[in-house]
Amino acid sequence: MIGDDFAELKLFITGPIMLREEVRKAALLPEFGHRDSENIKRFGSIMSNLMTIAGNPEGYTPIIFNGSGTNVLEASVRSLVSDTDKVLNVSVGAFGDLYGKLSAANGKNLVSLKFPYGKAIDLKVLEESLITHNPQVVTFTHNETSTGVINDVVAVCKMIKAHGAYAIVDGVSIFGGTDSTISEARPLMYCTSTQKSLGLPAGFGIGYVNDETLEKAAGVKSRGYTTDILAQIEKAKLCQTLTTPSGTLSNQMCVQLDYIVNTETVSVRFKRHEEMRKISHDWVAEMEGYELFAQEGYRSPSLTTVKTPAYMTIDRLKEVKELMRGYGYLFDPGYGKINKELQEQGESPIFRIGHMGDIMPDMVKDYLKILGEVLNSFE
Repeated sequence: MIGDDFAELKLFITGPIMLREEVRKAALLPEFGHRDSENIKRFGSIMSNLMTIAGNPEGYTPIIFNGSGTNVLEASVRSLVSDTDKVLNVSVGAFGDLYGKLSAANGKNLVSLKFPYGKAIDLKVLEESLITHNPQVVTFTHNETSTGVINDVVAVCKMIKAHGAYAIVDGVSIFGGTDSTISEARPLMYCTSTQKSLGLPAGFGIGYVNDETLEKAAGVKSRGYTTDILAQIEKAKLCQTLTTPSGTLSNQMCVQLDYIVNTETVSVRFKRHEEMRKISHDWVAEMEGYELFAQEGYRSPSLTTVKTPAYMTIDRLKEVKELMRGYGYLFDPGYGKINKELQEQGESPIFRIGHMGDIMPDMVKDYLKILGEVLNSFE
């Protein structure tokens, strides 16, 4: 029978992520009409709790886009970068590169600033690029999933604004795991999604917008339809989605966000992510030949990237993945494109430890104990 051989693995990858049992059960709640009075029972709570998790940024409204986080990123460049604008894409990894690809694919006037893997945005270098290119819009990632780097969103946004440009932020892999900083950074748009630190399945993108966002969008032609922020905001104000949402995911999201805000609480959730980061860092320090990959002071609370010893290879990390599967875990052997580049440069690959969403500190400890034993068998 179909499904009988689906493995029940504990996911320590960087998305999709492990789901709490209550979230899994919420998938069985009744379907509903998304234009019916039943809708507000779900989305009224969802919208309110999204604001709480974001720190209740004054003047902002969340919009829920059907699709993955990539869809909301595309909506941000499609709706907010005009034909006469120059957009500077600042990248510290593969998903920063993706943001640039989305601008290019939509015919935007794109220039790029790329930092070495593992490094955060250097404000001095950023300022030089802003002066050289004089962009009207700048896109960058809050938390780079491929390298485990977290950028200083407030400082970067302030730098961008000081040079007369708008900042658009990709917060896909961090929202729900630490402070979004929207209230202080005040970006033109902050983009995230469900399948990372919020502890939900993939399926919804989320964008925080304000009046400045809508004014900017009004001057952009060819915004598309599902990517049109002005079309989306009218339904968001009614606690609805522009197009038909997944009823299953809507029910799960309603249950999960209520749990985050009213049971675990946002502050406790953020502290738990910091604790799991420390557990992972301490483990790396005890592993001979292994070291943290991301720049000190800019290491993500939702995932940890680890540089391996010289004897480790991409193929060996794939072997580790299969060995960990035997223990009931799904191991993340690192982002393929980056590891291939590192190998071509004569360097050893990196791997990732996903500790986001509803993974608990004791679960991280148990996972790392076994992972350490498996890795040491390759010496």
